[in-house]
Amino acid sequence: MPLPLVAIVGRPNVGKSTLVNRMAGVRSAIVHDEPGVTRDRLYQEVEWNGRRLRVVDTGGLVFGDDSEFLPHIRQQAMAAMAEAQAVIFVVDGREGLTPADAEVADWLRKQPLPVVVAVNKCESAQMGLAQAAAFWELGLGDPIPCSGIHGNGVAELLEAVLAHLPEVTEETVGEPDPIAVSIVGRPNVGKSSLLNRLVGSERAIVSPISGTTRDAIDTMVTWEGQPYRLIDTAGIRKKNRVEYGIEFFSINRAFKAIQRSDAVLLVIDALEGVTEQDQKLASRIEEEGRACIIVVNKWDAVENKDTYTLNDFTREIRDRLYFIEWAPLLFVSALTGQRTHKIFEQVNTVVAAHRKRVPTAVVNEVLQDALAWQSPPANRQGKQGKIYYGTQVAERPPTFVLFVNDPDLFKDNYRRFLEKHFRQNLDFTGTPIRFRWRGKSERLVGRAVRKLEGSLTSR
Repeated sequence: MPLPLVAIVGRPNVGKSTLVNRMAGVRSAIVHDEPGVTRDRLYQEVEWNGRRLRVVDTGGLVFGDDSEFLPHIRQQAMAAMAEAQAVIFVVDGREGLTPADAEVADWLRKQPLPVVVAVNKCESAQMGLAQAAAFWELGLGDPIPCSGIHGNGVAELLEAVLAHLPEVTEETVGEPDPIAVSIVGRPNVGKSSLLNRLVGSERAIVSPISGTTRDAIDTMVTWEGQPYRLIDTAGIRKKNRVEYGIEFFSINRAFKAIQRSDAVLLVIDALEGVTEQDQKLASRIEEEGRACIIVVNKWDAVENKDTYTLNDFTREIRDRLYFIEWAPLLFVSALTGQRTHKIFEQVNTVVAAHRKRVPTAVVNEVLQDALAWQSPPANRQGKQGKIYYGTQVAERPPTFVLFVNDPDLFKDNYRRFLEKHFRQNLDFTGTPIRFRWRGKSERLVGRAVRKLEGSLTSR
């Protein structure tokens, strides 16, 4: 049985995201003293007294105003309500009841869902009851004073909302773990459009205005029985163009999304090609050791395509993103859906490579084959490099330790040859691989330490 869902709604700037962060025990949603920071639906998991549920944060509701993103925010809030089993209506205890609160309350009364009124910003326990009393007028039941900042009253709020939800204490048995896939790229390359295409609904707000997406948005979707957690992120601009504030936190969320991903979709604009910022993002993905797929979006908009166009684009991308040459390329259109159906299949391929574990015997067979093709180089004094054996010590990404006579004898050219040989023989499509070189002295020291530890244990 899936976890029950609670929608968090209210007018702008009443502290919805702060309250969500407090309930989830993490700082996931961006909090900033400016209306309209949250625009999309942001999901978090909450556990309280052995009970588990999900909450979905929504943008501030404003009725009677269709400027900028407000109609899209209303659409996202309504979509959240359609999924939810209950609603927490957040109001501002310091400001008191406003006409905007009354408008939201009128709308909620027309919805077939139980509503719990959370009177936020009641930092004082003594004043809280008095502040909450003003909201009895809404006619939505007992208003609960609470503080997203300090945490007081949140327990009572959760108890009140859990009374309206079915009890689920364990996750569905037998379901595979979701694969986390983050969607990253520069602003306006079509990340949110791609997310909506993969999910099959208007999950994220799409606009030609750069910076529409601000939070890292998690969306669960299942393809052929495998669940995926898709993470749409804010567009990442050059560091010198980013001011401290909302965009600063958005970019930090995007970098953290890469860290918590199994695979990354690096989205590139086919009309603009690879930019310096794309190169920096690719480098970041490689440094974090994440599996990667390069998704060239807006392929439908490329004019005058012929039999050479695809090869020309591929050559240019490979040349400029040479440090992730192992990442597969997909040319898609989020607008028309062209080739987007191949993304999940490709994700499965690169994640399997990212998690691959190679037996030590196979590693050494590949090493011997590589040595037969090309012997290690010798230095000017005639001392030649020797590889004794190797073994895999980690995965995600696959990491190998090679025991050699002297790591300094193995220069970059030979190390690149060895990596290429491993990729050709062990199929590490879409994932970086790491090599750790250990010299003979390190090997002898390690052996002596293990021998000493064994003697101490026997005593």
